[in-house]
Amino acid sequence: MKIILFVLSLAINYFCHAQSKPWDSTYKPGNWQLIVDQFRQYPNSSKDIIFLGNSITSGVDWNELLQNPNVRNRGISSDISFGILDRLDEVTEGKPAKVFILIGINDISRNVPDSFILKNYQLMITRIKKESPNTKIYFQTILPVNNEFKPSRNQFNKDEHILYINEELKKMAEREKICLIDLHSHFSGADQKLDKKYTYDGLHLNAAGYALWAELLKKGNYLKN
Repeated sequence: MKIILFVLSLAINYFCHAQSKPWDSTYKPGNWQLIVDQFRQYPNSSKDIIFLGNSITSGVDWNELLQNPNVRNRGISSDISFGILDRLDEVTEGKPAKVFILIGINDISRNVPDSFILKNYQLMITRIKKESPNTKIYFQTILPVNNEFKPSRNQFNKDEHILYINEELKKMAEREKICLIDLHSHFSGADQKLDKKYTYDGLHLNAAGYALWAELLKKGNYLKN
């Protein structure tokens, strides 16, 4: 009985500690303001197709990849959902035709609670609908990761958070009547980890990964008017 109580005590302590890890909603990468200021200097058009997110979004030339002159890359490496909200006005002021959002993995790595990440997604929807009502909103599920790569990253071994948020995003998209593109299922291998053929470090995509992403967008006709 004493052993059972001891083990239970350890489990409770671990759970409480895991739930109380510090997190910072004000975090921004060092070059965040510089990049946002650059974005603000670029011309806007109601034909713009915005790709909004972190390093996974910023890591490719979307114009070249999609062969579409209206596509705009608004990804900032290491950005989190709070950072997206802080710069969302730069996107909505141009009243773009479409916005594709992929964010959340860095929130997870920085111990932002799932409930706050989802709340921020809801705020994105609310603000875009209010500030740019004709803009079509596309959520993209958070990509899987692969912890078999070295060195280890803070994004690794948090797969349950990724899956939970993705499931809730699907519900949110249905409720809000916006489009949900399920990237996660297409990038997962048989072990449900990020397929090694699409990544070079277990987190970011390689050329084959971006080619698959582009193929999914084209096949779904998401880029057409």
